[in-house]
Order: sequence, then structure tokens, then C-alpha cells
Amino acid sequence: MRKVYHTYFIPLILILLLFLFTIFSILIHNRDLGSDSTALERIKRTGFLRLITDNSIHTYYYYNGRPTGFEYELALAFADFLHVDLDVVAPGWNNMFATLEQGKGDFIASGLVITREGIEKVNFSIPYMTTQQHVIHHQQDTGPEKIEDLASLTLHVNRGTPYHHRLNEIKASGIPLNYILYHNMPAEELIRMVHDKEIKYTIAANTVALMSQRYYPDIRIGIPIREKESLAWAVRKNDPEMLEQVNKFFLHAVQTGLIQRLTDKYFSNIQNSDPFDLKKFHQRIETRLPEYKPLIHKEAEKYGLDWKLMAAIVYQESQFDPEAVSLNNVKGLMQVTSIAAEEMGLSNMVNPTESIKAGIRYFDKMTKKFEHIDDDHEKIPFALASYNVGYGHVSDAVRIAEEMGLDPGKWQNLKKTLPLLSKPGYYTKVRYGYARGWESVQYVERILTYYDILKQKEMN
Repeated sequence: MRKVYHTYFIPLILILLLFLFTIFSILIHNRDLGSDSTALERIKRTGFLRLITDNSIHTYYYYNGRPTGFEYELALAFADFLHVDLDVVAPGWNNMFATLEQGKGDFIASGLVITREGIEKVNFSIPYMTTQQHVIHHQQDTGPEKIEDLASLTLHVNRGTPYHHRLNEIKASGIPLNYILYHNMPAEELIRMVHDKEIKYTIAANTVALMSQRYYPDIRIGIPIREKESLAWAVRKNDPEMLEQVNKFFLHAVQTGLIQRLTDKYFSNIQNSDPFDLKKFHQRIETRLPEYKPLIHKEAEKYGLDWKLMAAIVYQESQFDPEAVSLNNVKGLMQVTSIAAEEMGLSNMVNPTESIKAGIRYFDKMTKKFEHIDDDHEKIPFALASYNVGYGHVSDAVRIAEEMGLDPGKWQNLKKTLPLLSKPGYYTKVRYGYARGWESVQYVERILTYYDILKQKEMN
């Protein structure tokens, strides 16, 4: 009997224990993969927050080998808020909700509009921005004047987007519509197709359309097709803890001014772009810039500056015309003033080589005056304004900002105080007196727009 016990029963017990251990290990493994745990638990355990987004100029893209974009920077700040690192998953627009549902990411941040269809799939955060859908058409084509006019058009939109849902609503209201649907097609690509006359009409949010108009100046932004809509992030339906953290972060981002800073960075000057001027800029990039690009690149590299920013300055100053003369009788490609020319050792202001060398050297000098500003995004506008109106006047505007209780190291605040230098109540009390500060603000904003276009062209 004892022999039977040792021969059969003990091995059976061992086999049973091994089986139970295996089942237990599988259950623990599944829990570690996140099948039962919440997103927040997994994030804290692994130290990684997984962003689900789409590749787009207004959300997430790479520039100079580094990720950037409004939604990306906001998500990066959220990761810092949670004291973890950020991973990015970009499965394409039409796959984002499935990616979230399958647990392959923790939240979606991709310019999502809060829609009825979306509410059935996910939980939306509190809103952080508003947009409005518009018809986009080529300048040579007539746009619709009212919603009913859409019946005569063929519209092109991405499937499953708020644009698609809105067209369905219009069609259901009794207006016959003809539209062609695409899969994982970014709105800006459809806008490019309009610009290049591959299609005639698409729908896009005003923010996307205005940003795209920098690169595609022949498009026109037509009538809105619905009221303003709110943008939000999305988390899984069964994850209230993650939703709570997202909402806490947004409240923090509003209180600290983070959302305003990122909005200013990416969207502040898109409203001021003149499509006719932009078209001329695009043309002269092709016809005039190539002659001066090697020298601009070489001189910019000497000082660790981006040649594209220097080229943007040259265009703003002279439109790449070495014989350009300003209203103040300043001459040359970079319009170096007589005082700055003497300081930089420039003897012939209309000589392209001398003008570019002196101008870039002088801009580098202006940049160094703001080395206390760590963020290049903030530093560049200060240097540009100084190049235009003079460092003294910019210093006066900085002091006014301090007196008004504003952060003097933020360009958005200087945009408020520079124009005050034309008002007696202010310029009579500062060291360097009167200045047309509003012109400097416009000057900086235009250069930043040209700079952005050149960066985008280099990416493409």
C-alpha cells in the first residue's frame, strides 16, 4: 500500500500543485498586462504614460529629429504631472479608439471633438479648446454661401471624423449631399489636395485650416457648417480614476498658464497671415532664396543659429532683394541700420555678402542679451523685436511689463507692452522714449510665420 502511495498519489499531488501554480501565474501575468488593473495603476507600476494620437501639424510630428506639436507638448506636461515618462502610439485616426479599447494606450489626445458618437465609446475630459468646422476651397473656386449650397458640391472628408458626422447630420436634415470618404487621411492632406486642385472641397476645423494656409496659400476658408465645438481628451469608459487625473491636470494647466502658453506658441499668429503675402513668400522661396541660401546657412552656422530663421528675417526685411530700400532709407538684404552697420563694421550695405554677415552677427548679439531666458521659443521673439526696434525700446517694454505685474520673460506679455511705447502716458516715463511698438509686434509675428513655413518645407 505504501508503495502504491509513493508511486501514484504523491506524483499526482505534485502534478496538481504544478497545474494550480501555472494557472495562478497566468492570472498574475494577465493582471500585469493590465487586463484587470486600471490605466493609472499600470502607469504608476511601469513608469510610462502611453499617449494615443495622430501624426498632424496641430497634434504630433517630428522636427529636427525631435517630437513636437501642441497635443504632444500638453501630454508631455501630463506625464510630468504624474511623475512618469511618455510613450507615443500613433495608429492612425481611424484606429485610435480601438487602440484605446484594446488597452494599447492610456488616453487619446488628438484634437478630439466631443460628439454623441464619441460619448458612446469613451469618457471625455473637461474641454480645453474650441474649434469650428468650415468648408475649404481653392481661391479660384466659388465657395458656398449657405449650408443648402453644399448640395451642389462633392466634399472629401476622412471617415469617422466629426466632419463626417456633421455631413451625416446635414444629410439627415433633408439636404442631399455627395461626399467621398477616406481612411486615415489627415485633414491637412485633404487641404493640400484642394490647394493642388486634386479635389475641390473638404471640411476642416478653423485651427487646422489656418495653420495649413501658411503652407498652402491658395486655399480659402469658407462658411462654417456648425456652431463651435469643444475639444477634449478621451479615456476608457470603465476607468474613472484616469478621467479624474486628466481633469485634475487640465485644472492645473489652466491655473499655471500652461495651456495658454502652448496655445500662444502654436496658434497665436495664425489669424494674422495674409494669404496673398504668403503666396508671394512661397514663390520667392523658389525664385530668390536659392541664390543666398548657402551664405545664410554658412553664417548662421557660425553662431549656432537656425538658417531658416535668418532667411525669414531676410525676407521680412527685403524680400530677398539686395537693392531694397526702406522708408527710413535703410538698405540691403537685412536692412542693417547705419548705427548697427558701423558697430558691425559694415561699409557697403547693399552688398549681399556684407549685409548677410553683418545682419546675422547683429542678431546673434541681440540674442545674447536675453540669455537669461531659457526657453528659445520665448527668447527668439525678444531678439527679433530688438533687431527691429532696438534693444533699448524692448528693455523699456520689459520694465513696463514688470510694473504691470506681468512676467517680463514672456513674449505674450511684451506683445501687450510694446505698443504702449507709442502712448504719452508710457513713453514719457521710460528711458528710450517713443517707439512704434505695434509695428515691432507685427514684424515678429510675420517672421515667426515665415520661419514656421520654412521649417515645414524642410520636413517635407
